[in-house]
Amino acid sequence: MSKTMERLRFIKLYRDETGETEIDMRNVAEFAVRKGWPLPPPTNPVDALAKLFADAARIEIRHDTATGRPYRANHAVPNRTVAGQLSFTWIDIDNPATVPKKMRISLVMRREQMIDDGLQLTLDMDHWNSIRPEDERISLPMDLTLDVEIRRAALDEEDDAA
Repeated sequence: MSKTMERLRFIKLYRDETGETEIDMRNVAEFAVRKGWPLPPPTNPVDALAKLFADAARIEIRHDTATGRPYRANHAVPNRTVAGQLSFTWIDIDNPATVPKKMRISLVMRREQMIDDGLQLTLDMDHWNSIRPEDERISLPMDLTLDVEIRRAALDEEDDAA
């Protein structure tokens, strides 16, 4: 059995033993430790520091000089190592040396993540609706074009107010 499957079985055990329906994974972890679950090995300090730098890069926001609108400064580009491991390099959107191919790869990756999220949301919603009475069913549109335009317009209104 995979480690993920073991963890999922343990989450079910936690729910069964505690009766909780909304669970905090920290509580599950503490419960697991009390039951003798082995703790994972400590994180490599250099890997932990690299993650902190990646987190910082991910959240850096700059503002367009012409429109004043915010944009992400740094973009992750996936790469495969010789051993087949996935790693990421980071590019700066404003750096003239950043090539369009790398920026496109980053943007396509983010779009693919949105599609994956939309697919899973649709599957989850379909299941919910299939097991609930009609008055409890939920329907959400998957075309986000209008939502994006509304948010973009809100940015314009903020600019006008300022």
